[in-house]
Amino acid sequence: MKPIALGSLILTLVLNTAFAGDKLKYPPTKQAEQVDTFHGVQVADPYRWLEDDVRQSKDVAAWVEAENKVTFDYLASLPQREAIKKRLTELWNYEKFSAPFKAGGRYFYFKNDGLQNQSVLYKLESLSAEPVVLIDPNAWSKDGTIALGATSLSDDGRFVAYSVADAGSDWNTWRIIEIETGRLLPDELKWVKFSGAAWTPDNKGFFYSRYDEPPAGAAFQRENLNQKVFYHRVGTSQPEDVLVYKRPDEPAWGFGTRVTEDGRYLVINIWKGTDDKYRVLYKDLTEPYGMPIDLIDNFEHEYSFIGNEGPVFFFQTDLEAPRKRVVSIDLRKPTQVHELIPQSSDTLIGVDVVANMFVATYLMDAKTQVKMYSLDGGFIREVDFPGIGSATGFGGKRTDTETFYSFSSFATPPTIFRYDMLTGKSTKLRQADVKFNPDDYQVEQVFYPSKDGTKVSMFITSKKGVKLDGTNPTILYGYGGFSISLTPSFFDRSDRLAGNGWRLRDTQLAWWRRIWRGMA
Repeated sequence: MKPIALGSLILTLVLNTAFAGDKLKYPPTKQAEQVDTFHGVQVADPYRWLEDDVRQSKDVAAWVEAENKVTFDYLASLPQREAIKKRLTELWNYEKFSAPFKAGGRYFYFKNDGLQNQSVLYKLESLSAEPVVLIDPNAWSKDGTIALGATSLSDDGRFVAYSVADAGSDWNTWRIIEIETGRLLPDELKWVKFSGAAWTPDNKGFFYSRYDEPPAGAAFQRENLNQKVFYHRVGTSQPEDVLVYKRPDEPAWGFGTRVTEDGRYLVINIWKGTDDKYRVLYKDLTEPYGMPIDLIDNFEHEYSFIGNEGPVFFFQTDLEAPRKRVVSIDLRKPTQVHELIPQSSDTLIGVDVVANMFVATYLMDAKTQVKMYSLDGGFIREVDFPGIGSATGFGGKRTDTETFYSFSSFATPPTIFRYDMLTGKSTKLRQADVKFNPDDYQVEQVFYPSKDGTKVSMFITSKKGVKLDGTNPTILYGYGGFSISLTPSFFDRSDRLAGNGWRLRDTQLAWWRRIWRGMA
């Protein structure tokens, strides 16, 4: 094949026009006399002023406006642009669904009608019931800059806590909706970043992590230091929140919280930076004045909390297993680590406990593999997928007998399945209706040896019947870094379904995956 890299294809379109007229003239950018001294070395930073908030700085707003004028005037001159836009809009304009998830006997899912800026959260009384809108973030702003972040449902399905992000910021404000009535409660939690909401079993409140409110004029400018764990009770104001844990002696530490499904323990994962290595504490919630206790007191390995059987905690870890394994630690014998699911030849991505079984998701040759194990580590079965692709979902509780997942590939639009945990049978609920025929295309996986002999996986997607004889133009695409693999998936502008409520891990964003793993 004669490869034409995607970047080269785009560059060719640009060059056809770029040299047809005058050279682009960019607006001047002023330089300030800003110099910082680091370890005795002076470092100039003349463009520091551009870090100011564009909504508050007239200078930054004027600079952005001038730059945008150059960009969009040029793009408007490209003769191919409108045709490409029309075809991409047609391809992107189809309904997109997340896998359903459950709470309090109800089902919930995210849906995007096709070209919505953000996906909408719906509730269902049953899988066959008429969906009702619960949260529509598209109504929050005309330009879509106010976004729905994470969501967390109380176990009884009475409340949903959700975070709101403005203008792409990591800073979130958390609100609460009463699900039955759709009523927005007055609760408002600010200065929250890199945190979920872990509800207590009485459904009266949740644990979360936040930073101190910055001094006047210093908003969004300070380092992320001195995060603290708080408990918020529904119906109270943020100043009334109870401080649960802090470490002023370790200002760089961050905290993720999770309440065990039996409601007995609060598990606190401590992270530092973006590495998958955690310290772990636990607090017995039956003892109101009990302090959090160290279980893992170092940052040497990953310990992602999966679930528990009373005082026995289950973890996904890379301890003596670079491709990950599942172990248990008994709180009564905290120094002893027992292996339940050994490391395999494939990389363990994540584990859930559903229907009293481990649901283990692996990355096998850059595609998804899911296996079921008993809680003592015995193999039960493997999930059969309809081809080479990627699957996400498989969430639930120990009492559930069903779970849901979404499957897609390069030529297979996202398809939602219900999986019966007792029989191992998958039933298709819906498939995206797209503006082309997926049956006309095929996906083939091939392997090529690298210089050291390592087999590198590659996927070839083409129309059926195309002869791979080197005469067909090919778009090449690849990526490397942050331990993110390019798995087979159906690309579209809404891969990042807003809300991330069913499983944040499924967003495949490196930062959130590392911060959130074991704390969802």
